[in-house]
Amino acid sequence: MPGFLLEVGTEELPASFLSDALVQWQERIPQSLEANTLKGESVQVYGTPRRLAVLITGLPSQQPDREEEIKGPPAQAAFKNGQPTPAAVGFAKKQGVELDALSIRPTDKGEFVFVQKRISGRPVAEILTELVSQWIWGLEGKRLMRWGNGDARFSRPIRWLVALLDETVLPLELVNGSKTIQSDRISQGHRVLHPEPVTIAQATDYVTALKSVFVNVDPEERANIIKEQVNAVADNLGGYTVIYPDLLAEVTNLVEYPSAVVGKFEPEFLELPSEVITEVMVTHQRYFPVFKPDSSEQELLPNFITISNADPQKSDIVSVGNERVIRARLADGRFFYEADLTKPIDSFLPQLEKVTFQEELGSVRTKVDRVVKIAERITTQLELTENQSQRIQRAALLCKADLVSQMVYEFPELQGIMGEKYALASGEDADVAKAIYQHYLPMGASDNFPETLTGQIVALADRLDTLVSIFGLGLIPSGSSDPYALRRAANAVVKITWFYNLPINLDDLLAQIATDFAAKHHKDQASLTAALQDFFLQRIRTLLQEEKQIDYDLVNAVLGENDPEYTERTLKDLLDVRDRALYLQQIRNDSTLDNIYETVNRSTRLAAQGDLDTKQLEPTTVVRQELFQKPSETALYNALIESVPQTQAAQQTRNYQLLVAALTKIAPTVSNFFDGPDSVLVMDSDPEVKRNRLHLLGLVRNHARVLADFGAIVKNL
Repeated sequence: MPGFLLEVGTEELPASFLSDALVQWQERIPQSLEANTLKGESVQVYGTPRRLAVLITGLPSQQPDREEEIKGPPAQAAFKNGQPTPAAVGFAKKQGVELDALSIRPTDKGEFVFVQKRISGRPVAEILTELVSQWIWGLEGKRLMRWGNGDARFSRPIRWLVALLDETVLPLELVNGSKTIQSDRISQGHRVLHPEPVTIAQATDYVTALKSVFVNVDPEERANIIKEQVNAVADNLGGYTVIYPDLLAEVTNLVEYPSAVVGKFEPEFLELPSEVITEVMVTHQRYFPVFKPDSSEQELLPNFITISNADPQKSDIVSVGNERVIRARLADGRFFYEADLTKPIDSFLPQLEKVTFQEELGSVRTKVDRVVKIAERITTQLELTENQSQRIQRAALLCKADLVSQMVYEFPELQGIMGEKYALASGEDADVAKAIYQHYLPMGASDNFPETLTGQIVALADRLDTLVSIFGLGLIPSGSSDPYALRRAANAVVKITWFYNLPINLDDLLAQIATDFAAKHHKDQASLTAALQDFFLQRIRTLLQEEKQIDYDLVNAVLGENDPEYTERTLKDLLDVRDRALYLQQIRNDSTLDNIYETVNRSTRLAAQGDLDTKQLEPTTVVRQELFQKPSETALYNALIESVPQTQAAQQTRNYQLLVAALTKIAPTVSNFFDGPDSVLVMDSDPEVKRNRLHLLGLVRNHARVLADFGAIVKNL
């Protein structure tokens, strides 16, 4: 079965584009083959800085033949008095069939003419010729460029094209204005180690042929080679390194023949904070740092490892050049660090007036004042001590101070990190200093949370200010557009609260902050608060489903569907909604939910036709015993009275096992009320009896509502 090779040779591609292009081809090429009823045994995508390639093995020689039914004109238009009209004749001619091949069949829109055609499969070479240009020009990426005098857009100029179907060149052309690139079997070797062309005899020889000219086209294999080499070099230096995933991905896509090169710098630079040195190495220079063994603080050795794409025999020359660059960068860092240390951290605060947070929201200094106020409100909610409150206020005041330091101006990625260093150097409390760094956490989905209570509260205050302020300007995220990372900010608020079991009332906080914003900026407080509530409910829903792995219907049940009572309850107590969702999932998994589902759900559906307040739990004030006609009514009434203490205890302690135990106990009584020998007709002709019975069922529903809206739960999901 044929194998097909496509290689697109280019000028050096950006690492980010190469990474994205590999993913796109891996997804799209199999899809386009399947759409054309072609399916290979394997589709392997390759890439280096100078090429993108795909090798498809086990292709059929042609598409399979297929039957296709084609719909034509309405029967009334195709035939008049049993004779074909021009519409029928034209349709038959277009489809290449005789008139007697046409048939008439009824459809939802009346009778239509159809023809059954057998379509012969096309040769695979013919189809691939059409698909290749779609694969190439369909690649998406940032800053695609035009080159030459044509309109074709790609990340970098295309210089050669290899297209082989087994050992045969598939004739293809890429036309770009006056420039035409024709396919061949000629590829290019490593720019330095083998600058001559290489001939590929047949498609499946591709990987081996390119290795012979010092090009490893497999990104996964290059990454493994880099990891092995870097770890071996670090071990030889008497230390260890950290394989940062983003750094590994980037350097893998910057080289065709990786070789690890070790470099060194003057030990006196180690007096700089290790984070500064690491930042220079990893983010700015794409180096792997080397750490001392058995060092809990990740102390650095005066060495680094870089991945070269040059001749390994010239590693000494490569090393000298890299040493010269990092020496200059570290010298800059030392100058900035020493200059920043000449003044206390709080002296930076006035300069924050000159830094704009957002044009309509004023300076970062103004934002800091808002964060301080919000942090104070959270402190009050949590009833913290005066000493704790003072530390939180100080950390909130200083949390952005390092943004105007020379070090952070040069290396923005060090925000917070340098704030902690400068705060300690200025004699600030260690808890305050740590909070300056930790209030930025988590920075990503897999990042750590702030460890200290001070850091947690400042983190919450900072994000809540951003959320309310940006929402207040109407800059609400839509689709994939979220320039202020508001989804991430809201996720962090919820996740920090859950992780540390912080009993904050988010509903009150949002209302208070929105009120302040609306008063200052002349906005409508009610609509702003409502928008924020909806946004947080969306984030809570997503986190429960995706991170806590709660079934979608159980999430609906704890959040309520357009239910103001549940909305308020959710935002007033984030811990409660988490616990209820987790417990619901638990009792579904162990089948406890099955024991109460039928009776509670049936009661819930019928109770919707009554008028009982959903918060009412006590039967004595809403049920009239004198209207009872059957013993089953009395039994349900007494069972509900017995359930009240357990339900109230569950509300107070969030121990919902007490509630479910009560509902489990009452379930047979409810079942007897509906279907037993003393069952009743709930919708009695007497309106008072009917209302009384609906109140009984409403009380069953209300007890269950303490846990969730059972009407939203799907049976046997």
